[in-house]
Amino acid sequence: MSNSSSISHFLLLALAETRQLQLLHFCLLLGISLAALLGNGLIISAVACGHHLHTPMFFFLLNLALSDLGSICTTVPKAMHNSLWDTSTISYTACAAQLFFFLLFISAEYFLLTIMCYDRFVSICKPLHYGTLLSSRACAHMAAAAWASAFLNALLLTANTFSLPLCHGNALGQFFCEIPQILKLSCSKSYLREHGFIAASACLALGCFVFIVFSYVQIFRAVLRIPSEQGRHKAFSTCLPHLAVVSLFISTGAFTYLKPPSMSSPSLDLALSVLYSVVPPALNPLIYSLRNQELKAAVRRMMTGCFQEH
Repeated sequence: MSNSSSISHFLLLALAETRQLQLLHFCLLLGISLAALLGNGLIISAVACGHHLHTPMFFFLLNLALSDLGSICTTVPKAMHNSLWDTSTISYTACAAQLFFFLLFISAEYFLLTIMCYDRFVSICKPLHYGTLLSSRACAHMAAAAWASAFLNALLLTANTFSLPLCHGNALGQFFCEIPQILKLSCSKSYLREHGFIAASACLALGCFVFIVFSYVQIFRAVLRIPSEQGRHKAFSTCLPHLAVVSLFISTGAFTYLKPPSMSSPSLDLALSVLYSVVPPALNPLIYSLRNQELKAAVRRMMTGCFQEH
């Protein structure tokens, strides 16, 4: 038995037992992370360089791409390192840093998706007020609020988690550091202290979810009132990428944390954690670029210009 003061490192869950599978997982993670880096990097470059893309929707998409990049760069490199070198250790400090940055980028993504829902709501339900409600100043303030809220949320949750005494060993049942696995090692008798910040964070997440659902109910009602079929299709197509990304993000995360204990198993938990922490950052650029002609054209122009220069 040991407490947190004597723990110098944690043991992460290995992605595979055999050497061949470890190398296979390394290659898969490398491919996914390269796809995420390329896709999100292209979106950031296209929006930053394309002046005609300097609109609220693309401004928030740029921020979303930054959060996706940060999220995948927080968890995947360590998992790749452990698979390649057949190790499972992570230092106490590195674990705290990984948890903080993972919470920061995941929280920022969720808040940004909520703001992007508001952008779609104003665009379709209040088009005459779009320029006023989503001016450059308002967009900058909303993005700053999303990142500041995510930073505060990550800081409080990380500080609370690592201030708890740990006396149930140092083995984490996950391939990266996350709160539920660290709480399993805790021997704190204070239930309020252990779960208070998590409950507050969950209430905030639920509030965002309710706002997204309410906004889409209003959006669908407004779209159905559009007389022409072409107009309805155009309005709905602007919402479809956001709706797909939100559904992927919320469904995978909710199922991971809210599934009944009877369904829990190490292999299922590992698969779900990869699904909600690694897959969305790689898929989000593809989802947005497939449905958005402006973005595809901007990326094509940018890449054509780069090839012509060389």
